[in-house]
Amino acid sequence: MTASEKARRASRRAVSKIRNFSFVSLRDLLVAAGPTIVLVLAACIVAYWLVDPAPPRELRLATGQENSAYESFGKQYAQELKKDDILVTLQPTLGSLDNLERLRRGEADIAFVQSGSTSEEQAGQLGLVSLGSLFTEPVWLFLRDKVKTNSLTGLRGLRINLGPEGTGVPNLFRQILSVNGVEPQDLKIGALENTPATVELLAGRIDGLVFSSAPEAPLIQMLLQTPGIRLFNFTQAEAYTRRLPFLTHVTLPRGIVDLGRDIPNQDYHLIAPTATLVAREDLHPALIDLFVKAAGEIHGGAGWFQQQGQFPSPKFTEIPVADEAAKYYRDGPPLLQRYMRFWLANLFERLWVVVVALAALVIPLSKIVPPLYVWRVRSRVYRWYGELRAVEQAWEGVQEPQREIVRADLLKRLDEIEEQVNHISIPLAYADGLYGLRGHINIVRQRLKTVQHSGDALPE
Repeated sequence: MTASEKARRASRRAVSKIRNFSFVSLRDLLVAAGPTIVLVLAACIVAYWLVDPAPPRELRLATGQENSAYESFGKQYAQELKKDDILVTLQPTLGSLDNLERLRRGEADIAFVQSGSTSEEQAGQLGLVSLGSLFTEPVWLFLRDKVKTNSLTGLRGLRINLGPEGTGVPNLFRQILSVNGVEPQDLKIGALENTPATVELLAGRIDGLVFSSAPEAPLIQMLLQTPGIRLFNFTQAEAYTRRLPFLTHVTLPRGIVDLGRDIPNQDYHLIAPTATLVAREDLHPALIDLFVKAAGEIHGGAGWFQQQGQFPSPKFTEIPVADEAAKYYRDGPPLLQRYMRFWLANLFERLWVVVVALAALVIPLSKIVPPLYVWRVRSRVYRWYGELRAVEQAWEGVQEPQREIVRADLLKRLDEIEEQVNHISIPLAYADGLYGLRGHINIVRQRLKTVQHSGDALPE
């Protein structure tokens, strides 16, 4: 080994020794803070277990029939929630009543339901809550031109398709017929789904069909522009809203479909229930906020039958509105979600209990850890004072014949103590205790040597 290598090694050893006397003793710090860390971690685990679980990343949305507004809006909801990494599985259904049944059986988590399909009492029994009304879905009665009636009483004997029972339209239209004094058996009622029923109407095999849907539905758009098909005008719409409170009066403005071709060529009065977003009452609160937010993005604009910002709304629904949804409508989105991504905001919102638990533990424990750390460091010095005291006590009461032998043993013991003390690693801030110990070792050694020359006992 060359001289330069020896010098480098000696330098590294010196630096290592200086480092041992320069930093906080991590071992002592960990031992002192260990119980506190364990208690804090335990508190965090318990608090995390007690708070609401994280929202699921997948859920099922029951929509409606093919080419319906429910199907179209369901796809938009899936796209909106995908932005926050929520997978929405769409379930095609017959409609409102089918959706309610799926919610009841737990086969769907959330669904589109038409107002008038259930009651507040029934919704409570089924464990359902509303996230708000989304849009009006007028009753569209399309007839072939050859059907000249302007009254529902004129439908007697005609072939009118109301759709499958699970859609909710048959029950709704029966109520409308009832207030006109028309019994369902007075009509030849069909139960085809929307698309095949439209084909039958265009082929002339049925006289009319009934939809209850938002105007965005592709079939509605098509039929409004199809020659030979006309829309029934509910001229008594205001009276219907008095007889059936879940209905509202809306107007289809002239030219709204195509201004250039003047379609329709007159204002049409329509009666309309509202579509609502209904969920099981155990749906995670964070997902309720997310769906209401998405509803605002999808339905918040102006439309054929609504003004800007009219929907979504906690009104127009017979199903009780979920507390979280009502709070969202009243106060807007949660504070953190206004500035953070959904999952990060949700994490902080859920862990507020953990923060409280940490504060409750850390504040008092922070007053315990520093003194405990100081005691741990100084104890490495203080325990050697016990050894020094043992040396002094060993000398007391020694008789003259054994004094020289005992003195030699005690001086050797002091040398051993000093050697071990010289290897103590201690933070620089507490080095005064180490140097004090060395001085006291030397004092005891000098007293033993003084006794050797001038007396029988250690001087006081």
